[in-house]
Amino acid sequence: MSNPETAINPTPISLDIDRARASLQQSLARYTNLELGAVSPTLQSDLDTLAYTLTKLEQTSYSIAVFGLVSRGKSAVLNALIGEKILEVGPLNGVTRFPRQVRWSLDGLTQIDLIDTPGLDEIDGEARATMAAEVVNQADLILFIIAGDITQLEYQALRELRQAHKPLLLVFNKSDLYPEQERQTIYQQLQSLSEDSVSDELLQRLLSADEVVMVAADPTPIQVRIEYPDGTKKYEWEKPAPQIEPLRTKIQELLAREGKSLLAINALVQARAAESSLAKNTLTDLQAEANDLVRKFAGYKAIAVTANPIAIFDLFGGVLVDLLLIRSLAKLYNLPTTKYELVKLLNGIVFSSASLLLGEVATGIIFGVGKTTALLVGSSLNVAAIPGYLGAGAIQGAVAGYGAYRVGKAAQIYLAKGSTWGQLGANTVIQEILDRIDDKTIISRLRDELLVKPNQTPADLPSDSPTS
Repeated sequence: MSNPETAINPTPISLDIDRARASLQQSLARYTNLELGAVSPTLQSDLDTLAYTLTKLEQTSYSIAVFGLVSRGKSAVLNALIGEKILEVGPLNGVTRFPRQVRWSLDGLTQIDLIDTPGLDEIDGEARATMAAEVVNQADLILFIIAGDITQLEYQALRELRQAHKPLLLVFNKSDLYPEQERQTIYQQLQSLSEDSVSDELLQRLLSADEVVMVAADPTPIQVRIEYPDGTKKYEWEKPAPQIEPLRTKIQELLAREGKSLLAINALVQARAAESSLAKNTLTDLQAEANDLVRKFAGYKAIAVTANPIAIFDLFGGVLVDLLLIRSLAKLYNLPTTKYELVKLLNGIVFSSASLLLGEVATGIIFGVGKTTALLVGSSLNVAAIPGYLGAGAIQGAVAGYGAYRVGKAAQIYLAKGSTWGQLGANTVIQEILDRIDDKTIISRLRDELLVKPNQTPADLPSDSPTS
């Protein structure tokens, strides 16, 4: 008989997928409801990214990208994993000219898209950076293929890929070309990349000795002697079977242990970038309307403060106008107002109110009487203090209008920055998953890099581009 609690409470891994799916569905619903007329190409691209990542989650489909320099056997490794020669291989450099994707079923159930790429030393500069960034952003796992001692160029490429904050396996291919002792020496040297003696702390954190795998995806034919019953002998070249099982097993273990959490986080990281871009572009598309809204509320606040004869009501009225302005901007942009934005924006309102209070004090000094006092004096002395009242009101109205303008501009910034911090915001769900993750997983080693703090500015965020 099944445990009823098991059916009611999903496992943490299933919860990761469910929460990530709900986050992406919320984001898509929010932005597809925007009434912007014709959707701009930039907005459409970000919406397509959200839709793609949501599809991957719903299908539980993984993406594994293969990188390396030319002639390292990247295509051969993928062919060996698949068990068929689908991808073209050959003795010439640069057989793979552009990224190519093939579907692989690891165990008959787990669906994986394997992405083959050109050699990183074949493409220079901006083209390489663009290609690598596009492929890496899709990938849930990276395989970096080498064929012996790691070269300086390979080490640099490995460090650049490391900046993508994705789990990575270092695959020592063509190991059959080395004598046993030399093969083991190279393997141990590669494993030592994760030791303290290596100066690259970020690489140490991601790449442990357990993430280095030795294979021979397309072994070199060996000469064998055939002896017939009649005593005759014949020599033939025989192709050994690929030695790929260590890599297949490593991938299977990794996906079984943390694959769904990894899939959820990668989808959320992509969604976070897309949603931040969507929020910024939404602000740009609606900039004129937002500026009119800010100016309108600044005018309302200035008039209300100028006309209001009682000082304390100036402050309450000013705060009310600021809150209505924030609400109107959030409605215009169709962006959530979360705890993160409210804290920041309330600081702006406090500044605005403090400025108004200082304006009240300043008018008292300049005119020798506050606005409320001027009104009381004016009522007893007829029009004697009216100039003081009008002067004080004008100064306070100007201060109040500027305060509303400051609040409005702050709201535009913080609504965009905080769009990923709602109840189901991408950052919020990423933090939930990382808080639950086992410390022994690869993902746990990326915790500090994946977890963005609410008060970080866009310049503080980790770079998504793996190459430069």
